[in-house]
Amino acid sequence: MKNRADCIDYEKPKQKVSTLRKIYIARLILRCLILAACILIAFYFPQEMQVLEGWNFFKMLTPLHLLWVLWVLDMLWQLIPVKNKIALGSQKLFQFRFIPAEDLKRINYKNLRDYIIQTTKQAYKVMLLWAAAIIFLTLLRYFNIITDTYLFLFTVTFYVCDLICVLIWCPFRLIMKNRCCTTCRIFNWDHLMMFTPMLFIRGFYPLSLLLMSILVWLIWELAVMMYPERFSEITNEALRCSNCTDKLCTQYCQKLRTPNNPDMQPIERLEEKIGETIENIKK
Repeated sequence: MKNRADCIDYEKPKQKVSTLRKIYIARLILRCLILAACILIAFYFPQEMQVLEGWNFFKMLTPLHLLWVLWVLDMLWQLIPVKNKIALGSQKLFQFRFIPAEDLKRINYKNLRDYIIQTTKQAYKVMLLWAAAIIFLTLLRYFNIITDTYLFLFTVTFYVCDLICVLIWCPFRLIMKNRCCTTCRIFNWDHLMMFTPMLFIRGFYPLSLLLMSILVWLIWELAVMMYPERFSEITNEALRCSNCTDKLCTQYCQKLRTPNNPDMQPIERLEEKIGETIENIKK
């Protein structure tokens, strides 16, 4: 008797879209609309862009104030433990997101430290590439090839690209070599990377956002140094694919669960590989 999977008429059940992924898809659509609105404001109501300069933030009221509030709230959610509607990858610095591995006490912390050092080196390769891109934008601004308005629009564009990286495809995975966003070493670097194009705009609006994003980044980096066990799937079972509840990066999750894919490990073999890694660390 033929296996159902071998039958032509047999259709594999579609993977159910998680609630969190639906929320993030809605956020991506909202961000696209925000980008479109900002472009319209920049070209048809350029006087509104004066809010970026000096202390005009307190002298006028524009739609960009709403965006400022939204960005501040986004960063607050990264600083406050939130139990739902926020990706685990962003919240893994907190204790309540930490599920200790069964034999955590026997883990070789020297090897864990080496793992953190390795991922940190990869992270700062991303930082160097991003710094090069920002220097390029700064030079364009210095020679008046672009204006502060364009720097702001770059920021809003990166705001959209941030969720494209989460939901569709992330180029930084080529450097970080992480399995998905849940295990990503630089998940909470997003706002810092978003706001750096406005680094040389002189005004309260960009400066306040940039300073707060630096605070988020510093807290994240301190957590990596102080609680490295929370950032590794070897020591934190919450980060393992078998325990994933977010299912944000479905294009990667699906590949991990495909036995016939020669380039990716099926989930059972992945968990077995993690187990072997734990045993090697113990030794």
